[in-house]
This record gives sequence, structure tokens and C-alpha cells, in this order.
Amino acid sequence: MTGTTLTCALVAVVCACSPSKPVTPTAKDRFDAWLTAFNAGDRARLVAFHTAYWPYPKDDPGVDGELGFRSQTGGFEVKKVETATPTHAELIVKERDSDQFARAVIDIEAVTPHKVSNFVMNLISAPAGMGPARMTEAEAIAALRAELDKLTAADKFSGTVIVAKHGTPIFSGAYGLADREHKIANTLDTRFRIGSMNKMFTAVGVIQLVQAKQLAVTDALSKPLPAYPNTKLANKVTIHHLLTHTGGTGDIFGPEFDKHRKELRTLDDYVKLYGKRDLEFEPGAKWSYSNYGFLLAGVVIEAASKQTYFDYVHDHVFVPAGMTSTSSPMEDEPNTDLKRSIGYMRDGQTLKPNTDTLPIRATSAGGGDSTVGDLLAFANALTANKLLDAEHTQLVTTGKVDTPGGAKYAYGFSDDLMDGVRCFGHGGGAPGMNGALTICANGYTIAVLANLDPPAAGRVERFALERLPLK
Repeated sequence: MTGTTLTCALVAVVCACSPSKPVTPTAKDRFDAWLTAFNAGDRARLVAFHTAYWPYPKDDPGVDGELGFRSQTGGFEVKKVETATPTHAELIVKERDSDQFARAVIDIEAVTPHKVSNFVMNLISAPAGMGPARMTEAEAIAALRAELDKLTAADKFSGTVIVAKHGTPIFSGAYGLADREHKIANTLDTRFRIGSMNKMFTAVGVIQLVQAKQLAVTDALSKPLPAYPNTKLANKVTIHHLLTHTGGTGDIFGPEFDKHRKELRTLDDYVKLYGKRDLEFEPGAKWSYSNYGFLLAGVVIEAASKQTYFDYVHDHVFVPAGMTSTSSPMEDEPNTDLKRSIGYMRDGQTLKPNTDTLPIRATSAGGGDSTVGDLLAFANALTANKLLDAEHTQLVTTGKVDTPGGAKYAYGFSDDLMDGVRCFGHGGGAPGMNGALTICANGYTIAVLANLDPPAAGRVERFALERLPLK
């Protein structure tokens, strides 16, 4: 097969390709080609596309992960092309199986064979006129209950949900199985791994120390951590940068993590592994999600408080909030707690435990277990200024930098407007786990946890958020 023929086969547009007069594909053509293969769940066509134009990274689950995502979303429909140049396109897409919208951004190289250089999808609120109609509270809860039953029957949701108004639950439910082998059902007391949701706890802990004048957000990392291995990084990156993902500090996941996963048991173990690494970009230059930045925020807590990160958040966040079921146990110890769910990730069309992908212990960047009841308790304590005074609660939750999804990022919280209503919170997701906590100014709080791949919890949260009344 010639390069020209392959291009014609993969570009999902009507074209008059010929060996003598090839058509130069645009970024949108590349997106259309990928979307056609993705929506069809066509393994061979996806592999061909990635082989030719967009190789899977070494740490990527590859076509099986992509097909698993396809089974979770049902595919996507293009709703609007926002920008289209020969090498760059931005499109609004909607999941076929839910109300979730995303902004797809794709860039391709200007030279043949015009490979994909960047391709991301970021969840966004429904654009004006595209989302579902608002309902009364009773109608919205009835619709949510029906949606949860439908998703559970299709094996697209397994977890727990709480919707509260002014701190009091108006709906709660548990669905699916915590342990499929032993047929143990999820209950409202089931603990789920929460992924990046504990960035909220980390940020609150850091700002508590700022409130106590033990730290300042303008402090360079070198002030609390004078022995940090990379002096250049430590002198440039501030606590503000760490808490807003603008420090250029990079990630902790990838080949090095996979190689050392079982050895990484403390925050200091990660610093020993990554501490000599250089900056990815000049601090403050842009927003780029950084798990290592939040891990360092936990190391800052340890240095300033003289407690381990885990002891600090237990004593200063969980206890005052009344969170009795949130913890960070060691993953290589036997799981004898029947209230702790097993995460199930998709391997092609089947589900398997995510045990071999988990960090040995949570970090300040993510991990640990919680319940939807504890997440509601955290939201209530935060908004009642029980964890921070009013000034510092506003500081930690108010957006500071723009993110690709359209929201702003505060300190460990996303800050967004939905139909004019301010909502803040954070999600978490990894193979076999997904969660979301959203706290809105109209009084509604939604907490969802799932022991399936994303977007199992996120789509439920979005379904409720877009139907509940604005007041």
C-alpha cells in the first residue's frame, strides 16, 4: 500500500486522491479519521492510524485502552468546529452515551506525512444551547435515579452517589459490586480509591500552614526544603506554582514509576527518584497538570509541620471535618476490610482488578480511600470555614490560572461557572477508579465515587449538575 493510498484510506473525508495529485490532509481530517475508527471500535483501523500518524507512548495502554474508553463513552459526536487551520483544529464533541461534552484539540506537523503532534480532550460544561433542560429538583433526582439504574445495568457504573442541598443529603444510593469475585455489593459505607481528589486535602493543609504564618505562597521551594537536590528548581518554583500546576515540575507516572513502583513507599522515596530532574518549562509560563508538584506540596507540609503528610491531613483535615472513613493504607498489605472496594479496569472488553497498577501507598498528589459521606463532610466543613478561616477558604478555592477545559484552577480545586453558577471541587481518575466532588454556590453538593475506569463517576456528576435547578 502506498503512502498516498494509506492517507486516503485513513482520512475520513470525500476526496479525489490519486498518486499524481495527493490531497494534503488538515488537522481536522486527521481528527475525522481517528474519530471514524474510534466510533466504529475498529481495532485494525485504530492500529493503522496510530502506526502511521500517532504512535502510542511507551507507557500508554494502547489500542486496548482506547477500545475500553470507546466502550465507556459510546464514541463521540462532533457538535461544533471552533477552529480549523491546516495544522490545528479545536472541536466541541459530545459523548454518545452521556451528556458530557469535551473540547478536542489536535495539531499536526506541517510536513509529510503530517503526523499528529498533539491531541487532547478536556471535559467542558455544556456550551450554551447544547445541554439538557433544567428541571425541578424532584424531576432532576428522578432522572438521576433512572440514569444510575440504566448505567449500572449496562455495567458502566459501579459506585456510590450523594446529592446534598445546603449540606443535607436529598439523594443517596449505592450501585454495583465492590468485589465481583465474592459478590459483595457496594454500600454507602464502601470506601473507594479517590485518585487526585486528595489534592484538595493537600492544598487545604498547605494553606492552613500559610494561615498560621509558617509558610507563604510566595516562598520558593528552597525555603522549606533547603536540601532539595535540584537547586535551580528549588530556587525558582514557589508554593503558588506547586498548588496551581504552573511549576513545570512534571509527572510521577511513566516508565520510571513502573520500574520502581513497589519501592516507592514514602514521599521522600519519590524525591530521591525524581529530585534531580530539571524543570520542563519556566515556572509560571503555563498550566500543565503536575502530580510531582503536588507530591512536593506534601513534602512541604512535612517540613513545616514536622509530621508525616498522612498524620498531618488526618489530624488537621479529616478529624475536624468528621471524616471517619478516609485513609491511605499500604496496598501491598492484605485487604481484610470488606468495606474497601476493588477497582476494576477494562482490558479490551473485559474487566480485571487494577491491583498491579496501584502505587504501594497514596501520596499528596493522589490516592487513598474515602466514601461519599466523608467527601460531603469535607465539603460542609470547608464551606463552613471549619478548616480555614473565610479569607483562606476563599484563597484556596478561587481560580487563579486558566485550564484547557475552560475552568480556572485554584489551589487544589477547579473553579468553574455552570450557567452562571459558580462551582468548585476536584475529580480523580485512573484505571479502575473515578471520583468527583462538586460544591456549587446555589447550595448543591454532588459526590460520586466509582470502582470502574473514568468517566464512570464523572458522567454521573455531570448528569446531575446539568439538570438540577439553578436556585
